[in-house]
Amino acid sequence: MLHDTMPGMAEHLAENQPISGYIGFDPTAASLHIGNLATIMLLVHLQRAGHRPVALVGGATGMIGDPSGKSSERNLLDENTLRGNQAGIKAQLEKFLEFNDSPTGAVVVNNYDWFKDFGFLQFLRDVGKHLTVNYMMAKDSVKRRLGTPEAEGEQRAEGLSYTEFSYQLLQGYDFRHLFQTLNCTLQMGGSDQWGNITTGTELIRRLDGGKAFALTCPLVTKADGSKFGKSESGNVWLSPQMTSPYQFYQFWLNAADADASRLIRVFTLLSETDILELEAQHAPAPHQRILQKALAKDVTTRVHSAEAYEAAVAASEILFGKGDLEDLQRLDEPTLLDVFAGVPRLEVPREQANSLLVADLLSEATQYQIFPSKSEVKKMIQGGGVSLNRQKVAAADQAVAELPLLQDKYLVAQKGKKSYFLIALV
Repeated sequence: MLHDTMPGMAEHLAENQPISGYIGFDPTAASLHIGNLATIMLLVHLQRAGHRPVALVGGATGMIGDPSGKSSERNLLDENTLRGNQAGIKAQLEKFLEFNDSPTGAVVVNNYDWFKDFGFLQFLRDVGKHLTVNYMMAKDSVKRRLGTPEAEGEQRAEGLSYTEFSYQLLQGYDFRHLFQTLNCTLQMGGSDQWGNITTGTELIRRLDGGKAFALTCPLVTKADGSKFGKSESGNVWLSPQMTSPYQFYQFWLNAADADASRLIRVFTLLSETDILELEAQHAPAPHQRILQKALAKDVTTRVHSAEAYEAAVAASEILFGKGDLEDLQRLDEPTLLDVFAGVPRLEVPREQANSLLVADLLSEATQYQIFPSKSEVKKMIQGGGVSLNRQKVAAADQAVAELPLLQDKYLVAQKGKKSYFLIALV
């Protein structure tokens, strides 16, 4: 998990236990996403090693936006939206860190609290004068946005506003403020944050004559070099309202074999011995996805709960022919729709359905998308190949009105072993 550090950091950690180290989190969304998990794990490991983790929620800097890793300027959010986002982020961090009054108890701070009364002229006088434009222009995040020749391989971007150019000063001052108020001597983050972090260490050196340190972790990418943390539908969030536990579990379960060994080391707290044993079990039978299952269990349980993990496993097994009517009935509507998101969804007016027989429902009423004719329905029912809500259909002339519904509106139709359809009575 280590990408780069400043000289002397290891000795500083060993000689000054406990130290305080912080990571900043951007509150421009109502939830953190799994791209944030790698840096959250840095705080987890810091606390487990006997130090104090500090999580900074950027209520002030979130109003501006960090240019690091961005090719264009973001839309700015109002204070009320940012405050709501901050509350959600803090609640998520509490699932990973121990918050208490001990020397190693985690702390959450908000940089809006010290920037809200900091005047522009005062900031220029007390902070801005201590760093040259040349120093600030040398940062990679600035070079990329300006399309300077030094940013090799980068296409010319749209430029950089003064607002975003000033971001590194604000983040640098955050570090200096925490150095003064919490004796915070370490800032951590992804490798794209190195320039912003070292701006803080430089301010501390120049303004306080102090020594502070930087530590970054690699940006997590897939084996093919593509960005990690997105599914086909977009970001994978830690909030169950934005990404359901079932979708969250499926994301980790579907990790490629080439990625699984690295991901389980970054995102779980399993020991190296346990991981090596899992890899040994996985190697001869990769189709069993032993590594992915262990990864998905660990992360889903810590982000959501053991109950949410169990429900996600039960839901995922339904598509493999496991489970019965009772298992389907245990699924709430969002999870049910998640499970069957990839199957055809057909709608039938409820009033019409109540007067239909099963043979009608599975053919004409669903525009012949399940069966091409009533005779085909009858033939497969006689062969035992049709189920509705995991119950074998015994007769083609059974009344639809007699069937148990899921969430009072859904029927899961199964044709053969692998063909599923979700019928909604509307």
